[in-house]
Amino acid sequence: MFDLHRLRLLRELRHRGTLAAVAAALSYAPSSVSQQLSQLEAEVGVRLLEPVGRRVRLTEQAEILVAHTEAILERLERAEADIATSLTDLTGTLRIASFQTAALALLPTTLDLLRDRHPQLRVHVTHMEPEKSLPALQARDFDLVLAEEYPGSPNQRPAELEQEDLFRDPLRLALPEGAPRPATGGPMAALRSLDGRPWVMEPEGTAARHWAMALCREAGFEPDVRFETTDLLLHLRLVEQGHAAAFLPDLVWGGHRPTVALRQLPRGRRARRVLTVVRRGSGGHPAILACRDALRRAVTLHGGQE
Repeated sequence: MFDLHRLRLLRELRHRGTLAAVAAALSYAPSSVSQQLSQLEAEVGVRLLEPVGRRVRLTEQAEILVAHTEAILERLERAEADIATSLTDLTGTLRIASFQTAALALLPTTLDLLRDRHPQLRVHVTHMEPEKSLPALQARDFDLVLAEEYPGSPNQRPAELEQEDLFRDPLRLALPEGAPRPATGGPMAALRSLDGRPWVMEPEGTAARHWAMALCREAGFEPDVRFETTDLLLHLRLVEQGHAAAFLPDLVWGGHRPTVALRQLPRGRRARRVLTVVRRGSGGHPAILACRDALRRAVTLHGGQE
């Protein structure tokens, strides 16, 4: 029989990449992690790690072992959900990661609803963009992730995760004061009219930036990106003050009236998907079910989403 704790350490190394990262995440000394993995190698009877420069990587046999460990952990997730379902009161801690606009617009109402129905459930929320929160979900740092997916830029779909659509959030072109407003030509004409104007976008490497750049290039120009930030409230402020054009989701208004001029985007580019993602096997946990239900109710209460 293999030691489950050591199997989980091997899995952590697969997801986190380095012994130091595993040690930091689990509050162990790196030497302790290394020792435990060496003992696992002795149990299994084959080499599980091989050096690559100053790091290590998993061997083919280690990858096989991790795949079986994932299946074991999924079954344990289901067992945990079944035990929680058998209890009268919903307790414990639910760890949520969310991108900014969903956290601002939806999570306060969601927390109100959860507190009213399940006062013994402790909810921990972290602001984190999907590029980081989804790998962290795989590594078991969170229980549920609120993620976004832009048109033409689908997120990776690891087999260990399962997702559920929450709603579609319309995206619009936000015009700064003084920008031209073409009377004809449709969405692409409005977009082309901002050629040469300053833009604010999310940083390089994000799905939002990839989508925004592709849309501008489809319109026939390379945007002059002078401001880069994941903070969409700063995007809004720069548009309000006339410093930049931007693409803004309706969720940024939080149910209030827009404060800048907005134009519709081309068909097929008019909305992003907002979804909840959990580890496979945990979707039936009462805390997950309660959170997803509260999120759907929060969307309905805020209204305006597709």
